[in-house]
Amino acid sequence: MARDEQIRTTATGNGPGHVAVIMDGNGRWAQSRGKPRLFGHHAGAKRVREIVEACPELGVKYLTIFAFSTENWKRTQTEVAGLMSLFRRYIEREARALLKSGVRVRFIGDRVRLEDKLVALMDDLEMLTSCNDRVHLTIAINYGGRDEVTRAAKRLAYEIEQGRLTHQDVDAETLAKFLDTRVLPDPDLVIRTSGEARISNFLLWQSAYSEYEFVDTLWPDFTQAEFSRIIRAFGIRDRRFGAVKA
Repeated sequence: MARDEQIRTTATGNGPGHVAVIMDGNGRWAQSRGKPRLFGHHAGAKRVREIVEACPELGVKYLTIFAFSTENWKRTQTEVAGLMSLFRRYIEREARALLKSGVRVRFIGDRVRLEDKLVALMDDLEMLTSCNDRVHLTIAINYGGRDEVTRAAKRLAYEIEQGRLTHQDVDAETLAKFLDTRVLPDPDLVIRTSGEARISNFLLWQSAYSEYEFVDTLWPDFTQAEFSRIIRAFGIRDRRFGAVKA
């Protein structure tokens, strides 16, 4: 944890240092081609690699992707089982490439409901890439913004019960230390693909002052070129964080 705390930074420069992506549209992409929804999820997983590879040149140090939400358990058993299998295969296939490329991987979300084999693979990948620093890839699995804040509040309450904190110690900065993302900077930019204009319970606390970009492109069609265009256009945005210019 000490090393993690040391790397928590605030993005500088005109470009976004931390980009978060709601990868939406895999199922519709597949269905438009007469394929099952899982076909789209496999195509979307391949797209992740390309976007990660584009980050260093664009100055994106942190990339956070929304892979599976706490609400996605409502999908059919077949789709959920297929997604869990896809996550396992992705980790097994990409681990060495991520290590070699200098990518540090973290996972956020509640792991309690995930199967033991998947959790073990997640733990191993985090350990394997723990010394990398070129790109910090965070993957949200069984993640929900409200669930994250609830879990953080429970941990904070426990610290108060144990006498390590008092109610007077509790402020926004203190609560943030109990979030899944406590070692990460807040996202500068959140991108959602597929034409939907909602945030779907993703990084609710962290994105309080994030810029948003909603694009019509379905995730499997989201290219490095489109990603680059959005990143480069970010520099013209006027981010005031609640203040006004004199």
